[in-house]
Amino acid sequence: MHKLSAFTVACFLGATLLLAGCASAQNHFAGLPASADPRLVGQRIVENLLERNYRTNKTGFIVYPEICASFGALRFAAAAGDTNLEQKLFARYASVWLPESSKLIPPGGHVDNNVFGVLPLEIFLLNGDSGSLALGLKLADRQWDNPLTNGLTRETRWWVDDAWMIGSLQIQAYRATQDTKYADRVTTQLAAYLDQLQLTNGLFHHGPIAPYYWGRGNGWVAASLAEILQSLPPAHPRYARLMAGYRKMMAGLKATQGADGLWHQLLDDSNSWAETSGSGMFTYAMIVGVKHGWLDAAVYGDAARRGWLALCNKLDAHANLQEICAGTNQDADRQFYLDRPRIAGDLHGQSPMLWCAWALLQK
Repeated sequence: MHKLSAFTVACFLGATLLLAGCASAQNHFAGLPASADPRLVGQRIVENLLERNYRTNKTGFIVYPEICASFGALRFAAAAGDTNLEQKLFARYASVWLPESSKLIPPGGHVDNNVFGVLPLEIFLLNGDSGSLALGLKLADRQWDNPLTNGLTRETRWWVDDAWMIGSLQIQAYRATQDTKYADRVTTQLAAYLDQLQLTNGLFHHGPIAPYYWGRGNGWVAASLAEILQSLPPAHPRYARLMAGYRKMMAGLKATQGADGLWHQLLDDSNSWAETSGSGMFTYAMIVGVKHGWLDAAVYGDAARRGWLALCNKLDAHANLQEICAGTNQDADRQFYLDRPRIAGDLHGQSPMLWCAWALLQK
């Protein structure tokens, strides 16, 4: 009988533990009620999106909430194997690339604009369209025009929202090309934000003048870290830094989750209202972490499940999510955050519902 090497035994035990962890993760997301079935919920929300006109600003170009929703919708349709829905989404955006529609593509100069590139890159990843790839990479590279001496993009403003606006685009460019320059950019940027902005409780203030734990602001960071870590090679020199920041944040979020499964408009104020867009982003980040084995399923699986069930209970008959905070700039007044309008069906909230549905469908 051959003796197994210590390395072989370690690999076998590691694989066994990983499989056990995956099984445990699946158990937490099994047996969902029909109202929370990710296939049904995702389909309803995509159909809701398809009934709308593009979300544009007053100058006529498509704004980032539309991109967040379309990105989620395309990934969901592909994961669900719904080619009909996928083709409808391709058709929705086909005319955007035409010269006569170029005004729909945002100009450069602002952190919220170049993230448009996430959409054409997702289309390329799904159907191989070279024109979509070229546009997406153009915007990813435009984001790094004339970078700062420390390697960060000139779009850096130290608002937590930026983590998604920068992180999601650069990791998409890495997925599309496997060019390590995009992985280096995104990890340099996110590591700097973690080093400068993450607090001892794992959470983040909204921005330089706003020392408040705004829900959706933290949501952008949580979702961005989950996005990046799914595709970043573990051997990358900054992988461990991002993973440590992610796990620290997840611990802080678990400590602030409400009894109903949702998180509050101000995370550290249980008397502030339960807000759904941030809750959706946190739920997404936890689903991804549990399924990938980054988080202990016994600790975080229930938190993610309760978040998803609570969110699904906030959908109306037309698949509009309720209790979404309106678009919010940072403000020095705490009451400003408490008084923000609470709206239904806004794409800031529809988007993370689609991200969650996609993540739940992943094996």
